[in-house]
Amino acid sequence: MSETEAKPMMQVDRNLALELVRVTEAAALSASRWVGKGDKNAADGAAVEAMRAAFDSVAIDGTVVIGEGEMDEAPMLYIGEKVGLYARSGGGMRADIAVDPLEGTSTTAKGGPNAMAVVALAGRGGFLHAPDVYMDKIAVGPGLPDGVVDLDRSPEENLRALAAAKGAEVGDLTVCILDRDRHKDIIKACRAAGARLMLIPDGDVFGVLAVAQPEAGVDMYLGWGGAPEGVLAAAALRCIGGQMQGRLIYEDDTQIERAREMGITDIHAKYSMEEMAKGDVMFAATGVTTGPLLRGVRFFAGGATTHSIVMRSKSGTVRYVEGNHNFRVKPIF
Repeated sequence: MSETEAKPMMQVDRNLALELVRVTEAAALSASRWVGKGDKNAADGAAVEAMRAAFDSVAIDGTVVIGEGEMDEAPMLYIGEKVGLYARSGGGMRADIAVDPLEGTSTTAKGGPNAMAVVALAGRGGFLHAPDVYMDKIAVGPGLPDGVVDLDRSPEENLRALAAAKGAEVGDLTVCILDRDRHKDIIKACRAAGARLMLIPDGDVFGVLAVAQPEAGVDMYLGWGGAPEGVLAAAALRCIGGQMQGRLIYEDDTQIERAREMGITDIHAKYSMEEMAKGDVMFAATGVTTGPLLRGVRFFAGGATTHSIVMRSKSGTVRYVEGNHNFRVKPIF
């Protein structure tokens, strides 16, 4: 039995909620300076540095387990990096951290919708240690029978089962899919079944979250996206409600070896939402550009307004936070 299985998982201090929002706000504010300027790397870099600095005031001993790369790829927030006020001294809650400082880098560079800064937090061992590979994903919203959809079924089978569970026709359902060449067969199958599609250019954390937001008008998310983003999305759905499955996809033996080094023993495993994000989980995101879930950063003379969401799996509470930032008093940049 592993250490994670043998010991009860630590409960997350609910007072960390606003601290996590401050972290995502800092990243979103910094990235927003690059909206529409055509430089996704500059936008991402600004978000990373702001998020790293903001973590310094959060009262945790945190370790990044879902990040943007390896140690030799700094300044990205890399897997294994220590963050938090007590990261070096010890003390405070020992936490695993999943981050995407800028979800939707290309979208930000082009001034498109749905870009956001994202953080999730859990006790040690709370997140699947997923390498930076693809993950095949399927997700639906809350209030549905367990197992209503499954990665091992065809898109048509899943659509028919979901329609029956919702008392609807397949033609009434909307499926969100990343607009990529690798999804041409999935797109074709969904259209052949009669479903409507929402093809998004970037940001599959948003795509998964959308299934639990009625205003987004999305019934199911399908397709391959980043595995780190899959874990972040699972953390969010744990809090807000829904179902999700994921399976890691490897392009070569090097990726398989990396997964094994990170503790993946069954490289073909199909993970449930609870296996990707377990225990007491907290999730926060702040909009960089506007979408159905969050409004983007809006600037005014001497400051800016941010719009964030923060949620916790233990209580199921979802809060929206609007922040007015006075740069004359507290400069961000």
